[in-house]
Order: sequence, then structure tokens, then C-alpha cells
Amino acid sequence: MPQATGLVAELEGKFPGEFDIELVEGDRGAFEVELDGVLIYSKLATRQFPRYAELPALITDLL
Repeated sequence: MPQATGLVAELEGKFPGEFDIELVEGDRGAFEVELDGVLIYSKLATRQFPRYAELPALITDLL
């Protein structure tokens, strides 16, 4: 959970007030990120936690 909390802080810092960010505890080691209902990152699919700055880059590319 500390890694996920850190990523929330990273996203809030990069996109202040632009998105509603919600952290929902999952199971099976899941860590998935959706933007407007579209899955943009899945730890279950990649088998790794996103690296620093990876999620903001993905979101920026989609905007």
C-alpha cells in the first residue's frame, strides 16, 4: 500500500486538481489504473509495479 500511496501523491503533484484520484484496496496484488473508465495500467498484466514517472507519462500521452 505505501507504493500505491506514493503514486497517488505523484499523480496529484503532476496533475493538481485535474482528476479525481481514488485509491481502492484490491486483492491478489492487483494494481490497476483507469482514466475515464479505460484501463491504462495493470500490474497483473505487466507483473510489475509502475516505475517512477511512468503513470504521469502514460496519462500525458493520452491527453
